[in-house]
Amino acid sequence: MKKEKIVEGYWDTTPEIKTISFALRGRIRIELKDGRILFVPVSAFPTIKRLSIKERKKWYKFGNGFSFDNCNEVFHIEQILGNYQHYGHEALSMRNKGM
Repeated sequence: MKKEKIVEGYWDTTPEIKTISFALRGRIRIELKDGRILFVPVSAFPTIKRLSIKERKKWYKFGNGFSFDNCNEVFHIEQILGNYQHYGHEALSMRNKGM
């Protein structure tokens, strides 16, 4: 009997933000619900970079993204992961819900 090869990794997993923080200078730390932790340079997000340390602590989840009390922009997981064509989870989720 031939054993089926298992492909390792996070296939068929929709990334969902659990928490964000700014513990390392110049970095955004994003923890996903599946246990992955991402660090991205805050310089990639000038709007967030302009927020004060105090303002950055006042973040909230919005769909599959996040924003801040003193910010008019919503940052989606696709902006963190890159390549929207491969990570269009928010749009797919909305289409599946008939929105």
